[in-house]
This record gives sequence, C-alpha cells and structure tokens, in this order.
Amino acid sequence: MKITDVKVRIFRFPPLKFKIHEQYNGIIRSSPWVQRTLNVTEVATDEGIVGVCPGGDKEKIEGRIRRAIIGEDPLAVERIWQKLYMGDYRKPVAKGDWITTISHVDMAIWDIVGKASKQPTYKLLGGYADRVPIYAAGGYYFEGKSEQDLADELKGFVEQGYDAVKMKVGAWRFGVSMETDVKRVKAAREAIGSNIKLMVDANNAWTAKEAIKFIKTVERYELYWFEEPVEPDDFEGSAEVKAATSILVASGENEATRWGSRDLIESRAVDVIQVDPGICGGFTEIRKISAMASAHHIWFAPHGGHILGATAVAAAPNGLIVESYPTSKWRPESPIDPNHPEIKLLEESNTIKKGWITLSQKPGLGYYLNEDVAKKYEVKD
Repeated sequence: MKITDVKVRIFRFPPLKFKIHEQYNGIIRSSPWVQRTLNVTEVATDEGIVGVCPGGDKEKIEGRIRRAIIGEDPLAVERIWQKLYMGDYRKPVAKGDWITTISHVDMAIWDIVGKASKQPTYKLLGGYADRVPIYAAGGYYFEGKSEQDLADELKGFVEQGYDAVKMKVGAWRFGVSMETDVKRVKAAREAIGSNIKLMVDANNAWTAKEAIKFIKTVERYELYWFEEPVEPDDFEGSAEVKAATSILVASGENEATRWGSRDLIESRAVDVIQVDPGICGGFTEIRKISAMASAHHIWFAPHGGHILGATAVAAAPNGLIVESYPTSKWRPESPIDPNHPEIKLLEESNTIKKGWITLSQKPGLGYYLNEDVAKKYEVKD
C-alpha cells in the first residue's frame, strides 16, 4: 500500500444563534461573531483507504508534507514520522507549528493503519482498555457570570452523566482576586456534592508561592487535580507546588515531542502529564511520551477533545481520564444545537455514558466524515 495524496479540506458553517466570545486565560468577553470553519486532514492510498484527522494547516500539508510522503507505505509510521521530523523540512528547527502539522498527518495515517488492519486504532497502539473515564471541561469566566451561574453550569454537567468536572481559576490579570476564586471553588463543590471529582485549571497564572497559597486554601474542598499552576517552563516551581500538596498537579499541554516532554517528566514536577495529541507529534509520539511518564509513575491525561484523547488514553496503562467539552450556556464557542452541521460533519461511533467513554470497535479512529454534510459546506478552491 502506498500514499497517493495528502490534502486539507476546509468547511465553513453558518453562524450560530449567539455571539462568539474571545477567550484568554479562562476569561470570555463578548466580541462580534466571525464565520466558523473546520479543517480536516485526509491521507489517501492506492488501495482506496483514506485516513482522516480533524485539523491541519493546508499550506504546509499540501506543500512540504505532501512532497515528503507521497509513495510511502502508511504502515511505516515510524519511518514517516522521522522523515518529517529530521528532513530538510525542519530547518531551522522542528518545533511549534511544524510539530502540530506533523501531528495531524500522523493521526490520519494511524486512521489508515486501523482501517487497513480492520482494527480500532487504540488496540494497535496498545489496547490497554476499551473504555476510559471522561470529564467535562467548563467553568469559564464570563461577563456577568455569578458564582451561582458557575454552580448551575457544573451541576448541569453532572446531570448530563459526568462524574468529573473542571473549572477555571487564576484570572487575576482581569481583576479576579484569589479570594473570589476560593469562593467560586466553594460554590462549585457545594453544587456538585462530595462524590464528584472537581479539577481546577489556572492556565499558568501564578508563581509557585501564589499557587501554593491558593491550593492550601482550597484543599478542604477535596480537589482531584490542580492544572497548570505556574508558567509552563517553570518546572522547579511546579515541583514546589507538587511537594506542598496532596492534590495531584497536572501540566504539559504546551510540550511537544518526547524530547520536549522529557525534562518535565524527569523533573518530577507533575503527577499527571497532559500532552495534546494534536500538538505533541500525534499518536506515534504520544505513545513514547506516555511510556516515559509510566516509567516515572506519572499518570497520562491528554489535553484536548475526547475523540482523539480517548484513543490515546485507552492505549496506555497509565491513561487516567479524557477531557471533553460538552456544550452549555456558558460554553459559547461550541455549538449548542446538536443538529448544527458542524456537529454532524464528523460522525463519532464512540459512546459517552455515566462518566465513561466506550471506544468504538470500528476500524480506525472511530469517526467518519459525513460526505452529505461535507458536500454542502466544503469550501472549494
């Protein structure tokens, strides 16, 4: 089998029935609505098997990536990954957007591997579990959003069947005090009860001393983890926070490749590493990172949506939990209407129920492009 084409398809959808909101460090502010688009990477083969992955940079993928891998055997995933990382495509150095580009192509190729083998990809990557826990990420700040609104939002996720939820803290740059965040955590815990896991995400907001002060204040609310308490390159600071609390410290969504993750892991600065499949180098790289973390007794819980995250977590013995972004009144960048065409474009065959996501047994990554929707909304060259 040979790769015959690589392309990025672009889909543009009608505006939703509310304004989009700009988000930075958990703050969401009103701003004018802009047209919503979605890119999808496709890798085609001479046997008619097509691998699909949401996301992808059209210029990079249809240029240097395509020239590099046309004619390659898609089952040679390590060879292809190394060729893209070590070739002349990496100058001056393979970091940032180039690794993200590799990630999307790599995951589309792993979709081919599963389809060609007639197996779900998570089994070919390791197949440790066929269902994994899932949590609802929300709890964003919003203009006019009260503590009661936050409480109602997180309680709503629990009513949807989630038994783990996450909220934002640390927006001091926008005038939210630490004392206010403590009150928000208290309101959240009281709303969801004692049996639901509650995570907080600071998005790199504090110094180590500030983060320690915060976590010591809210420990009585029995948090499940404290995410990104300090700046992403402050491994020593993260280790200080980790040593000061019994709450799990999670971080790593900004790291890419096994080399970028190595220092974070070896510094023992986290209990949970959160590398993102779409940022760190795809599944070829994420299985190395999760294995390295396992050797240091560190849990693996990737940042990003559940479709790709579930495959990564189900493959790893140290896979902990999967992030998801359920829709709500306070999650305006996600379509609320389940019939919105953006939701229908990628048809998922994984199932979410009572705090767990069960992996599809269909070949590949467990989702398919709905060509009826695609024909209507695809942007033609």
